[in-house]
Amino acid sequence: MKAVQFGAGNIGRGFVGLLLHEGGYEVVFSDVADALVDAINAVDAYTVHEVGPGGVDRTVTGFRAVNSKTDPDAAADEVATADVVTCAVGPTVLRFIAPTIVAGLTRRSPDAAPLVIMACENAIGATDLLRAEIESAAGADARELLAKAVFANTAVDRIVPAQPEGAGVDVTVEPYFEWTIEQGPFGGSLPNIPGAHFVDDLAPYIERKLFTVNTGHAATAYFGARAGIDRISDALADPQIAAAVGAALEETSAVLAATHGLDPADLAEYRATILERFRNPALVDTVQRVGRQPLRKISRHERFIGPAAAAAEHGLSTDALVAAIAATLEFENADDTQAVELRQLLGALDAQTFTTRTTGLEPQHPLFAAVEAVVAARQDALRAA
Repeated sequence: MKAVQFGAGNIGRGFVGLLLHEGGYEVVFSDVADALVDAINAVDAYTVHEVGPGGVDRTVTGFRAVNSKTDPDAAADEVATADVVTCAVGPTVLRFIAPTIVAGLTRRSPDAAPLVIMACENAIGATDLLRAEIESAAGADARELLAKAVFANTAVDRIVPAQPEGAGVDVTVEPYFEWTIEQGPFGGSLPNIPGAHFVDDLAPYIERKLFTVNTGHAATAYFGARAGIDRISDALADPQIAAAVGAALEETSAVLAATHGLDPADLAEYRATILERFRNPALVDTVQRVGRQPLRKISRHERFIGPAAAAAEHGLSTDALVAAIAATLEFENADDTQAVELRQLLGALDAQTFTTRTTGLEPQHPLFAAVEAVVAARQDALRAA
């Protein structure tokens, strides 16, 4: 069996690639980073170091890498003969890998079993997004090529921090992980992925993850950055930050209970587990890394506006989530293009235009006024500085 994993970064190697290896797949990493591809091909094995309670070292073998930038034909050939294609490249990059998948499907034998395609991204319905990009890239051949594949949405969860200097292709991760996959598209013939959880309805799981793990992680980063704290674990050691993050997650849990009927007691236990993971001192993770791409994180269906908008629509509290949005607006990182753009937009647009453009909220939405108010407050503070 063979799996092609687009994205050979830390998530690709330390989470998706590891589980595919443990499922018996030969793993072919496809990436555009020349040095990373060369480094992977220079070794016969790499180690995934799990740090924290219960963590062990796991060795990955039986892999190689192709450079889809310099040799797209080689990447397409790998897709053509694969059993599974996965990706961890970021939602905005899906359109760039779609043509390679199309080329692979074009070359695929008509006698081959359908290619399993799963996008492992921090986005709701990421595989649906990838499927749409493949359909667009395929043009007139879309119907024929899509029939050669099975598309399943997934929810993935594992903290993979910035890696230590000199680690090579080894990866340090936390012991905890979740990979939840919708099982309906497979018709009962599930791929072999040890530890994966197959469910009938993915929506509650992916929103629970996005609106708890991702919301909590980002809120910790932005509150921590505001306080001048460097590490995520140190930020949660601050009682005020811990309380602010906890309050935001209580609001997202209320939304999850209201929209999906999830049990509040189970959600409380889940929140506690998530916060304990963030406190893991062995994960040397920084607020600057986690806080990257703030504009994406305040967009309409992301980790702050998504649950806050739903809460407002249900008449639930949004104060703590709006406070996290306010902290996001204060995030500065000269090395992050979105953080730089955020600051520029705050200076160039009025509060209403900024709120509409960056959050996707309409002025008549019940959340709009509260978000517009924190935008205006941030702009006032910048003008006074």
